[in-house]
Amino acid sequence: MCKHIQLKEAAQNFHHMGKYIDSTAYASMLKGCIDKKVLSEGKLVHSHIIQTGSEWQDMVLANTLVTMYAKCGNIDDARNVFDKMPQPNVASWTVMIAAYARDGYTEKAWELFYRMKRMDVQPNQFTFASLLPACVNLGDLKNIHGEIIRRGFQSNVFVGNGLVDMYAKCGRVEIAHDVFDKMAHRNVVSWTAMVTGYAQNGYIEEALKHFEEMPQRNVVSWNVMISGYLQNGQLGQALKLFQQMPQTNVVTWNAMIAGYAQNGKVDEALKLFQKMPERNVVSWNAMIAGYAQVGLADEALKLFETMPVKNVISWTAMIAAFSQNGHDKEALKLFQQLQLASVKANTKTFAVVLLACTNLTTLEQGMEVHEDIIRNEFQFDVFVATALVDMYAKCGSIENAYGVFDKMPHRDVTLWNAMIAGFVQNGHIEEALKLFQKMPERDVISWNTIIDGYTHDGHCEEASELFRQMQMAGVKSNAETLTVFLPACANMAALEHGKEVHEVILRSGFQFNAFVGGALVDMYAKCGSIENARTVFNEMPQRDVVSWNIMITGYAMHGYAREALQLFEQMQDCGVNLDHITFLGVLSACCHAGLVDEGWQYFYCMSDSYHIDPAMEHYGCMVDLLGRAGCLDEAQSLINRMPMKPDPAVWASLLGACRIHTDIELGEQVAEHLFELDPENDAPYVLLSNIYASAGRWNDIEKVRKIMKDRRVKKKPGCSWIEVNKQVDGFLVSD
Repeated sequence: MCKHIQLKEAAQNFHHMGKYIDSTAYASMLKGCIDKKVLSEGKLVHSHIIQTGSEWQDMVLANTLVTMYAKCGNIDDARNVFDKMPQPNVASWTVMIAAYARDGYTEKAWELFYRMKRMDVQPNQFTFASLLPACVNLGDLKNIHGEIIRRGFQSNVFVGNGLVDMYAKCGRVEIAHDVFDKMAHRNVVSWTAMVTGYAQNGYIEEALKHFEEMPQRNVVSWNVMISGYLQNGQLGQALKLFQQMPQTNVVTWNAMIAGYAQNGKVDEALKLFQKMPERNVVSWNAMIAGYAQVGLADEALKLFETMPVKNVISWTAMIAAFSQNGHDKEALKLFQQLQLASVKANTKTFAVVLLACTNLTTLEQGMEVHEDIIRNEFQFDVFVATALVDMYAKCGSIENAYGVFDKMPHRDVTLWNAMIAGFVQNGHIEEALKLFQKMPERDVISWNTIIDGYTHDGHCEEASELFRQMQMAGVKSNAETLTVFLPACANMAALEHGKEVHEVILRSGFQFNAFVGGALVDMYAKCGSIENARTVFNEMPQRDVVSWNIMITGYAMHGYAREALQLFEQMQDCGVNLDHITFLGVLSACCHAGLVDEGWQYFYCMSDSYHIDPAMEHYGCMVDLLGRAGCLDEAQSLINRMPMKPDPAVWASLLGACRIHTDIELGEQVAEHLFELDPENDAPYVLLSNIYASAGRWNDIEKVRKIMKDRRVKKKPGCSWIEVNKQVDGFLVSD
């Protein structure tokens, strides 16, 4: 604080001095402003420099001015100073490129780099080291690496450190290690970058090996190793290292707080926060993010409101706390407060605000945020563009989503995936496939998205072919791949395909994943292999309500009513929280076995014991159960008592019962309801014809056919799947 006051007084004294001062003194003063992040004092010094006319007499001073504005958070003024330079040298260009890259303006950093070369200013090793953080994808990084080698800068320690760091951030830790091995000289930063790379990519043992081999360590090295343990969930090892540290700093404490908070240990994080010898804004931000992660948005807000100093990260963390915990309206209100407080939003701020708009499906507000993004010149940032595409797609505006995607000068795989997912979500599966085929590079998410799209769209053969292509391309499946593809096998009743996927699951070790296990049980059940379904179910180490529901429904589907009801009893004994799907499976089991009394018991049990109000599907099951049992009057009475208007499926269940029991009078009444509700559906016409046929009323059948012809209702052919020698073929009734 004392130094800050002295700095302020010195700046004010400079401002009142009307004579020329040596540029070294100016530069020293500006560096003090940079260290203390005090923009107002820096502006006073700049003002005096302008008054004395010494702004462009010394390029070192001019470059220091650019750095001061950039590091004090005013990148626009930094660019203004740069643009006014009569002849910027390589250091000037490098300083400005570094500022853009550091603040996330990657497009502007690249634009300046290309302009620099057009002006015939040759980049040096520091230029490349400054540009490396602007490499948003592996392609950019490999291109710049090639130019570094051509210019002979690969042996420079600063450039080498940057390459190690960026390759690791792109997930290519093996290339990072190759660069590290070939470095002629390594410093503590080089070693720390390599340790960081291994830790960030989950290779914690390799990180520890390099940490222990370091010729010398500083507090940053220790902090990196602690963060690595924390990121990999090894809290005990992180604490052990923390206690061994010869000297800690505020960054160390912040890493520990953030690590505990990110692993859900918010109480332990709070204890550390309260013990801190000194706190900075990062400490407060870490606690806010921690509270947000465990769903305590109110606690996060209390902390936010008591912060002594807030920065844009604080505001962003609090907005994220709201949007991630279902308080999206509050998130948007807080964003408005941020704007009123004249805080400049960054790319992450806009991303979390767009998430709130997405959750609320408020297209109008999303478009307003898009306008703010353009005003702040973030529209070409890949991270922001991805959030925009996602927002527009989920709000149903696929044209705007594609408009954002199409205008992007550079696209990474995440942006491509977001656009493909947008097409899939909006039912444009062919456009999704066209875009997928144009992708310069694909990851496992790309494949998962397109396979899932075809599966959900009912094109299971195409989904199966895409899964085969994925394997041939050498892309390793993850748990999500298997979860999205197994329903395609189930829908086609392709048991042999499903068994092959099961083998992949066993080889990959995904059999312990609850989602994969549930999808496997569902596949076996729908393919008629109920024994295999139960075996997989029994082997699951953890079963959630979805797994139990799938198994109960599988039993019900194949007429194993008693087994389904026994499993339901076991589910209750295990203390699993039942839901509406559980009771749908149970009622379906009763329906297939004709257990009317038990069906009524479970139907009333839903609301009386579990406070689950019966939905349309539950009423439909009961109508089907009563109808199959010949209790047609009771079924009709239940329909009349329904708290909601019966949908076509409920009436169709009753009409099906009329066909079984040849109740012509009631069948005609129910058919009329269906003709009104769903006039283009051929099923009620066919059922009514079958009722007439059972009674030998051939003239009435002709009348129904005439009505269908007059109303242009066509009978849809049925389709079946058959699997022969692992080849699945579909057949229509007419084949």
